[in-house]
Amino acid sequence: MSDWDGAKYHRISDPQLAWGRAVAARLAPSAGERILDLGCGTGRLTAEIARTPRVRVVGLDRSAAMLQVARTGQSSGEGETSQARGVEAVGHAPMYVRGDGAALPFVNAFDAVFSAATFHWIPDHQRLFDSVFGALKRRGRLVAQAGGVGNLATLYGRARDLMQSPEYTQYFGSWSDPTHFENVRDTEMRLARAGFHDFEVTVVAAPVTFADADAYSEFVAAVCLRHQLDRLAAERRDRFMRQITDTAAADTPALTLDYWRLNILARKGDD
Repeated sequence: MSDWDGAKYHRISDPQLAWGRAVAARLAPSAGERILDLGCGTGRLTAEIARTPRVRVVGLDRSAAMLQVARTGQSSGEGETSQARGVEAVGHAPMYVRGDGAALPFVNAFDAVFSAATFHWIPDHQRLFDSVFGALKRRGRLVAQAGGVGNLATLYGRARDLMQSPEYTQYFGSWSDPTHFENVRDTEMRLARAGFHDFEVTVVAAPVTFADADAYSEFVAAVCLRHQLDRLAAERRDRFMRQITDTAAADTPALTLDYWRLNILARKGDD
């Protein structure tokens, strides 16, 4: 399985950035806190959180390509980014480490674990919450958002139909879905089992509409259907995306992704 295109994701991930900023507002970091950004990607939000005076932030991700962009402060056509310069001027620059969110290499280390658009890429949510719980200090908090039940159901349904069609079925014989979109009830159950208290879990609609077919196609190919397209040669990959995009262009509203976001707030007790 190929790694992400970190530079492209950094350039096109404005929807994830917007959602993440709303989650970061709920995080409300305080001076002196240590915060883990679990699934930091290219570090766009990590750097913003790190601007809080006297806050120490660690960004963790499984993707070497994402971390390379985060560490260099790379962005398309900008060289050194304004976000990197802002961190130097106001707060501490983040540290970045490669790791697995379901097997965090930290114990009682953080006042808060923050995560945006990551948990749905982790197949075992019980291991995930157990791992986060262990990484938090007493009374530490989890503030997260990921894809929730029903997320991108229209897009993935159309992709499955194409994958099962005579033109493509030979390429998907051993297909296993890499995403895990969870519901409220099971998330609450797993949080409680991990030991969390005072948790609040919701699923909310967050549709995203693109300005034109090119923007839609680039985003979907790089973010939503990356694993599916990895199975196809370039010519078939382009045809697959044209079919997906043409169908979405006929929707009302056109070129819209039916995102649903799972919001999680939880706290570790005093024990």
